Amino acid sequence: MRILLVEDDPMIGEEVRAALKDNGYAVDWTRDGQAALGALGLQPYDALLLDLGLPGKDGLEVLRHLRLRQATPVLVITARDGVDDRIAGLDAGADDYVLKPFAIGELLARLRAVLRRKSGAATDLLSNGPLELDVAAKTARWREQEATALSAREFALLHALMVRPGAILSRGELEQRIYGWGEEVESNAVEFLIHSLRKKLDKDAIRNVRGMGWLVSREQ
Repeated sequence: MRILLVEDDPMIGEEVRAALKDNGYAVDWTRDGQAALGALGLQPYDALLLDLGLPGKDGLEVLRHLRLRQATPVLVITARDGVDDRIAGLDAGADDYVLKPFAIGELLARLRAVLRRKSGAATDLLSNGPLELDVAAKTARWREQEATALSAREFALLHALMVRPGAILSRGELEQRIYGWGEEVESNAVEFLIHSLRKKLDKDAIRNVRGMGWLVSREQ
């Protein structure tokens, strides 16, 4: 999943970006409201983590502008703890609110909850026939075998396929889900990750459609 982080505090931004990457998200980080709007106009995001106290355009301006065009889930992260501030953010279209200082674990849990609501899922468990993916634990299971831990990028790739069962995703589409801005796209990274996932799970867990890409089959 690709997340846009909008945070002008370098220490908070770096901590959140690192945590998101460690948990399998591709992250793009902007530090002001105008840059955030520019990024949102360039490509779709699965969710937006948005500070309110931004230079240039305020976070509420960004949120109102976004809601005129997109339904991207927005998790507000801010030091503004007044009830009126929270009401203003929710009324402007925020899906949830996290107050600074916050625990990274809570932020990640709230992000998962926002993403679940977007997809209509009831839990963090994605199931498709013999294949299961636990989004919170970052583990996968094939049939009755023991759950196996995934690396951040293995998780990111498998998650991209699991949320669109039956859809063929190209190398470029998968790379978009694995790499954020400024990260070097490693040669044959997608093939390497798929090989690793098949080794951990089963050779039939991910199918290749020659010349087009990869998919996980719809539930049988």
